Amino acid sequence: MRILPTDGHVHSEWSWDAPLGAMEQTCARAVELGLPAIAFTEHTDFTTWAVLNRDIHQDPVRKPHASPEGLMVPPRLDVEGYRECLERCREKYPSLRIIHGVELGESHWVREQAATLLAEGGFERVLGSLHCLPTGPDRVLAEVSGVYLDRPADQVVRDYLAEITRMIEGSDLFGVLAHIDYPTRAWPLGTFDPGQFEEEFRHALRALAAGGRALEVNTRNQPFPEIVRWFRDEGGQIVTFGSDAHTPDGITKGFREAVDMVEAHGFRPGRHPYDRWTR
Repeated sequence: MRILPTDGHVHSEWSWDAPLGAMEQTCARAVELGLPAIAFTEHTDFTTWAVLNRDIHQDPVRKPHASPEGLMVPPRLDVEGYRECLERCREKYPSLRIIHGVELGESHWVREQAATLLAEGGFERVLGSLHCLPTGPDRVLAEVSGVYLDRPADQVVRDYLAEITRMIEGSDLFGVLAHIDYPTRAWPLGTFDPGQFEEEFRHALRALAAGGRALEVNTRNQPFPEIVRWFRDEGGQIVTFGSDAHTPDGITKGFREAVDMVEAHGFRPGRHPYDRWTR
């Protein structure tokens, strides 16, 4: 039976939005599944968001941290506690390679704070992600699901992909771009067609490939084969897989289908099972 690739995007109780996460149970599940490696990429966010979509507070896997002004204020990652927990898991599960990582949000807007935290943490893997966009005349940041209340849906996606490009070009702090299709999670108009935004996707993917960075195939939603194909067309060389799991039973969700799709587009596993896939 084929060995599944590393799950390179996993959250535990050390992520502010994963109260049901549990690192030890996640590692046990990874061993049960025969995974060669797992990367804990805990949320590291320095931006504050306006809460335009109140449903975000009703999601059982999120832990709200709202200010009196109605802003989402993510707490600082407990780097020391996270590292100590990870080392305990390494001792308990020696057959599993456990990668120490973070998911760094909007790093081009918070370069100084992000660089300081990365230097403090010594992380092995850094994902770059974009979860919010400026809204309204005051350019207040809001999580993307709420931005759909602010402007037409197609414009939200175009604005998101333009900001992704600015993030890639404006920050060298991350090595893997997480969930480039993030806006599709809240897409309000039925089935999402990535072909409608091919030019914008290609522009962002071209910037990612030019920097030699990796594209994450995120399986929280069914990934789009077109995006992997466009990345390859634009010179992309490296892909990773990530479930974006926030609970132990969510790891590797959709991986078998994603592996087949990525392989069909010319990417192959590295020499070691925990390597990133390359062309």
